[in-house]
Amino acid sequence: MQDFLTAPLARLEQRDAFLERHIGPNPAEIATMLAALGTPSLDALIDQTVPAAIRLEKPLALAGSRPEHEALAALAAIAAKNVVKKSFIGLGYYGTHTPAVILRNVMENPGWYTAYTPYQAEIAQGRLEALLNFQQMVIDLTGLELANASLLDEATAAAEAMAMARRVSKAKSNAFFVDEACFPQTLDVLRTRAHYFGFELILGPAVEAASHDVFGALLQYPDVNGEVRDLAAPLAALKAKGAISAVACDLMALLLLKSPGKMGADIALGSAQRFGVPMGFGGPHAAFFATREAYVRAMPGRIIGVSKDRHGKTALRMTLQTREQHIRREKANSNICTSQVLLANMAGLYAVYHGPQGLKTIAARIHRLAAIFAEGLRQAGIKVLSRHFFDTVLVHTGARTAQLLVAAEAAGFNLRQASGETVGVAMDETTTADDVAALLALFGAGSDLAALDAAVVAAGGALPAGLLRSDAILAHPVFNTHHTEHEMLRYLKKLQNRDLALDHSMISLGSCTMKLNATSEMIPVTWPAFANLHPFAPREQAQGYIEMIDGLADYLKAVTGFDAICMQPNSGAQGEYAGLVAILRYHAARGEAQRTVCLIPKSAHGTNPATAQMCGMEVVAVNCDDNGNVDLDDLKAKAAQHGERLAALMITYPSTHGVFEENIREICAAVHAHGGQVYMDGANLNAQVGLTSPATIGADVSHMNLHKTFCIPHGGGGPGMGPIGLKAHLAPFMADHVVSPTGAPDRANKGQGAVSAAPFGSASILPISWMYIAMMGGEGLKRATEVAILNANYVATKLAPHYPVLYTGGKGRVAHECILDIRPLKAATGVSEVDIAKRLMDYGFHAPTMSFPVPGTIMVEPTESEDLAELDRFIAAMVAIREEIARIERGELPAEDNPLKNAPHTQFEVSAAAWNHAYSREEAAFPLPWVAENKFWPSVGRIDDVYGDRNLFCACVPMGEY
Repeated sequence: MQDFLTAPLARLEQRDAFLERHIGPNPAEIATMLAALGTPSLDALIDQTVPAAIRLEKPLALAGSRPEHEALAALAAIAAKNVVKKSFIGLGYYGTHTPAVILRNVMENPGWYTAYTPYQAEIAQGRLEALLNFQQMVIDLTGLELANASLLDEATAAAEAMAMARRVSKAKSNAFFVDEACFPQTLDVLRTRAHYFGFELILGPAVEAASHDVFGALLQYPDVNGEVRDLAAPLAALKAKGAISAVACDLMALLLLKSPGKMGADIALGSAQRFGVPMGFGGPHAAFFATREAYVRAMPGRIIGVSKDRHGKTALRMTLQTREQHIRREKANSNICTSQVLLANMAGLYAVYHGPQGLKTIAARIHRLAAIFAEGLRQAGIKVLSRHFFDTVLVHTGARTAQLLVAAEAAGFNLRQASGETVGVAMDETTTADDVAALLALFGAGSDLAALDAAVVAAGGALPAGLLRSDAILAHPVFNTHHTEHEMLRYLKKLQNRDLALDHSMISLGSCTMKLNATSEMIPVTWPAFANLHPFAPREQAQGYIEMIDGLADYLKAVTGFDAICMQPNSGAQGEYAGLVAILRYHAARGEAQRTVCLIPKSAHGTNPATAQMCGMEVVAVNCDDNGNVDLDDLKAKAAQHGERLAALMITYPSTHGVFEENIREICAAVHAHGGQVYMDGANLNAQVGLTSPATIGADVSHMNLHKTFCIPHGGGGPGMGPIGLKAHLAPFMADHVVSPTGAPDRANKGQGAVSAAPFGSASILPISWMYIAMMGGEGLKRATEVAILNANYVATKLAPHYPVLYTGGKGRVAHECILDIRPLKAATGVSEVDIAKRLMDYGFHAPTMSFPVPGTIMVEPTESEDLAELDRFIAAMVAIREEIARIERGELPAEDNPLKNAPHTQFEVSAAAWNHAYSREEAAFPLPWVAENKFWPSVGRIDDVYGDRNLFCACVPMGEY
């Protein structure tokens, strides 16, 4: 007690308390781990691991750590500078009511937001079912046969549709038609993508689409001004010419309108944002994408399919081209790695909660209010330019335009200035009758809503009778069962119970950095000041967002050493694309557009060559040596060989093999010597922060996976954010935005095309990283990196006697992850890395990364957030599994009937009357004493992947099948 009474005030203030909560091992545990490594101190370990030539000379230029309450108060003061008005802007972003039961039990629930992508399907059946619901919802509303489990945003989904059209169309043309009435941000992203694909874009009215020689076309329904047009004729004409047609559409409107599939579209896409997902200044939002079954193998993104487990029970999994960019590399359909799973789940669950009748009621109310508004204007003699519309009314305002916009803003409303003489007004779920009355008064029209309502009803609304929906939608029981909060709550809990997330145990995925997503970091995301702002609201209303984003950009500059940060990319793959685009723009500006060769080590993430291909670059693979390092001689030879054509090197550091390569500076210098730029993949930035930096190492541009290094949770497979850092010479070539420009008026990149739909990507999750850095401080970030390296080396050292550690650095250390070689065990016993992954489920753990970057291995990344007890539990599980393999080697267990080959073991199997295995039920389910204390039961047995691919079924199955 005396120690506390005499301690300095600085200690009692506990300003670094969050640091102790984020970093798992305490000082005593760190000492124990260092002793196991035979290393005297953490500094000595880092000296053995990180090359001295790349170490930072100074501490990070960041303030000290802040207590959680203080950081929250500081961010709340910033958020208060946002002015949230009622938005009638539309353009693909709308106010919505997130059902409270979904807000609290999904969006704010770590059981949902800390889960990883469902690569281990047996312990991801809950979110897989939620995603299957999302796919069924999209299939029903679009009228097409197959949907994926979401893309990043509507604009990039349109770009994916364009690329897919080129893959499947037999037309010889290199031109793609775009409806001039598409959303401007969609057109902006399409222009960027088309340029690097080498496509010609042709703009014009939708009716003229087939009058051009094109391989595909994108039409908008309803269009940018809200007009609802029958697209059947242009779609049929496109099909007759062999062109692939895509329709960007609105799920809320499709509750009432004939589907794109019924009209003849090949692809339908759009944003699911208005199904209960907050606007959040632009994201994150789930895009939807549907197509005809004949094109399934050309479709981008992830698809959830139905299969069977080894007991014949229905089980769900990701199907077909799941992660295919990691296998096909530059031949992949897309570079997409992160979906918007959390947001897709919210949108699908919104449909489950409301059901078809509830959704149609919401849609009909939105349309009725828009029709009442239009009728009121007409009766007042004001010219309404919209004839057939769902929610958006275009009004001719002439010389009154500026005055009306100012008056509306003063009244608390944001309208859209469509032109100098027209204003667009878009209704949404949050619009009320009082809002419509106030708007009519602003326009100088009468506001007797009862009389106007009667007139609208008598006229039958403002939708064309021939385009009204006549087919049944959302008939599956899941959309017709859970409509009370009690039912919904229990359904959500049932799904959550089937998923293993960070709230249960460590997820040791190499290259994925599943660290703590602290509650204090998550709290600001749902603050109304951040959640309810339209991305195209007047910039003066978003001053809090701009201050927060600029502050985070300054933090990231300090961490990475770069001169500029672009916050637009809304995933790591998007960051890769944005970085390569900046490099190509830089070369072109210097008259060196011929520089299109991209060197990529064979150990790289599959997204790297896929991204380079999307940028129209020629991928040249660089060999690795026996130690997993880049073969410097091969790199130098290829850099010299391509000389004047060399554009870039894409490299990950520490390497994808989990090692700090000693010659990284020489690698960068060799590329620079031939005029190339160095793109550093930020997947392993978690091992650099505070010790070195991409700019120090020699990178010119790098993306930062905020959902890895900076604590944005993976959300079951998304959201992510992948902003890029750039050196000064590349900074002028970052992405801009056509609707809401970024940067100063005199910026050099003014007017350059966008790479994502919103100017600041998924802005509403940026407060997570802001909070993390603010609470950790510069020294805290450095300590996190040191402990991440310590934890990885502790795991590697403890497991090395049981599993060969494939790669280490020159002094025998790994970076923040290690690769365990399973190939010798497979050769001796037939037990594979897959068997080990499935068996870990019985111990209550998610498997490490399998067969990447080396087939037949597993890659372990424990992160700094796991304490010694959790690390020891994982090590004990791996050692116990190795002993099970040894029993197979000794002939004590049959090669085909053992705990590994039969894993995972379900509760149903273990409790069944019959048990016909060569090992006991206890060995199957409770292999170590502590497993029973917190047992996680996989809800299905091992899934038959081959059956699922051969019997493709990607929609909801009857409830009785589960």
